[in-house]
Amino acid sequence: MHLAELKVGETGIIAALHLDAEMTRRLWDLGFTKGTKVEAVQASPSGDPMAYRIRGTIFAIRKKEALGIELQEAHHGTSN
Repeated sequence: MHLAELKVGETGIIAALHLDAEMTRRLWDLGFTKGTKVEAVQASPSGDPMAYRIRGTIFAIRKKEALGIELQEAHHGTSN
């Protein structure tokens, strides 16, 4: 599963980044590292980009990049 597949309110655990080196480094610097929980919190009116909460901060990520972020698992709701 990829980050782009999460619906608002769902969470997942980052398994790997499959992006170019520059974008991978940029996301690592923002905390998008293996084993980190990420939650889909809001969609823009067009659906792209989506807002995700990671380590207490909300980031907007375009679908193109979100498709390159592999998740281990996904959970419904925000209690996980």
